[in-house]
Amino acid sequence: MTTTDRTALFGAREGNEGIVRCDACPVLCRIRPGRAGACSRYANRDGELIRTDPLVLMTRTVEERGTTVPFLEGAEDWNGGIIPASGETTFVTAIGAGTTYPDYKPAPFIVASRHEGVDTVTVVTEGIFSYCGVKVKIDTDRHLGPETAAVRVDGEQVGHVTTAEYGSQMLSLGGVRHLTGGSKREGNVTCAALLALCRKEPIEVGIDGGARLVLQAGQAPIVNGVTERRMRVGCGSAAIGIFAGQWHGHVDEVIVVDDHITGVLTEHQAGKCLGMPPSGIRVRGRRSTPGRYFQVAHPGTGWGGTDITDPLAVIERIDPAAAWPGLRLLLTSTTGEDALYCELDAALRPVPARMPEAVAETVARIGENCEPALTSILFMAGAGGSLRAGVTNNPILLTQAVQRGGVRVTIGGAPCTLWPGGGITIMADVLRIPTDAFGYVPTPALVAPIEFSLRTDLYAALGGHVDHAVPLERVLADYAAAARLEPWQPGNPWPAG
Repeated sequence: MTTTDRTALFGAREGNEGIVRCDACPVLCRIRPGRAGACSRYANRDGELIRTDPLVLMTRTVEERGTTVPFLEGAEDWNGGIIPASGETTFVTAIGAGTTYPDYKPAPFIVASRHEGVDTVTVVTEGIFSYCGVKVKIDTDRHLGPETAAVRVDGEQVGHVTTAEYGSQMLSLGGVRHLTGGSKREGNVTCAALLALCRKEPIEVGIDGGARLVLQAGQAPIVNGVTERRMRVGCGSAAIGIFAGQWHGHVDEVIVVDDHITGVLTEHQAGKCLGMPPSGIRVRGRRSTPGRYFQVAHPGTGWGGTDITDPLAVIERIDPAAAWPGLRLLLTSTTGEDALYCELDAALRPVPARMPEAVAETVARIGENCEPALTSILFMAGAGGSLRAGVTNNPILLTQAVQRGGVRVTIGGAPCTLWPGGGITIMADVLRIPTDAFGYVPTPALVAPIEFSLRTDLYAALGGHVDHAVPLERVLADYAAAARLEPWQPGNPWPAG
């Protein structure tokens, strides 16, 4: 069993059998010697409660006087006060640190260091989050399910479809209602699904009235067994505006099929500015502004996120007063994966024909301008009472300092987006968080690392647990040998910066 060799921050011995009661979460497991608790995060070793996962330290190199200074080289001696001399190369994350539960205790690690001559403190703890979930961004035009439709795992609802964004479908998964507000099985399934996604593992979900999906952070989504390749270049109208100049002279009309806004080149302002004559081809749907049509078809997994498999079905009529035999017509989707070239015959009927090379190049250009399809997972949580009490005796002061920007909040060292308004509501991209950063407790709830970094003088002013601050050098001396060292992700800002 891998341990950090830390003695019990939590728990109490019970009886003479060496059983330890763990109070690191509300479950209060009674753990026999050599066994782990229900969450597998704490175990009983010879009558002592230990943390089974190692503390994670993130390290980087810094440039000093033109030379690379590796981890800990040149660190100054601690002077015995609250602040040691240097914290430029090592960041103590909350991964493997332990929790503040049952709330009244200071955070497991309050690390004092120095950054660019400024005395800083980083308070780290593993938070038990019932108020948490993930926001899932799925790059695809395909209709996945109606907005607000239930998203299910193993038959249990774990979230819902939310508002689509430009080129992406969006899901909201988890949250306190699914974790605690339904059946025990719903809570457990929701917790397991969230944990897998936050750990960058794949899960399969089904959407009521929609598709089945395989979702994994950083990977292309799989929709009904088919791996998505591209995120659309834009809506149909945007595609018209982008490529109108490249189509001019090679075709007489272009229809870009899109579930949201289908574009028609000669009606569009781009076509008019290029002096293109009207083609007389009228598409189905509700005309919004010239060359822009809504609701040309029902949502689906066909062309441009519609249920269309025959693109000629979008044509409502062709005006013989404007159209002409030989008119060159291109129909394409917003990703360029579907395209059809036609020419009007003597009866003004569109007849599929071989696509000229110049036209094929424009379709390829659409695909070239599409970004690869990707699944993005953002962990979202509200940092509440137990977290804040582990930082300061007066939690509202911490909340206000975070909102003012005086405290940097990170998740396993990764930057967070802080939502405005009350509380400490944060989001973080799981791909920027170290591997195996998340755990769970069977209440059920997720366990996630959270760190608060701030100046030492501000920490004291907030009523922080100054007496529990430990210099970085002492933490390293006590725990570095058993810790897991992770290289700093270059794209993440240094928390104390």
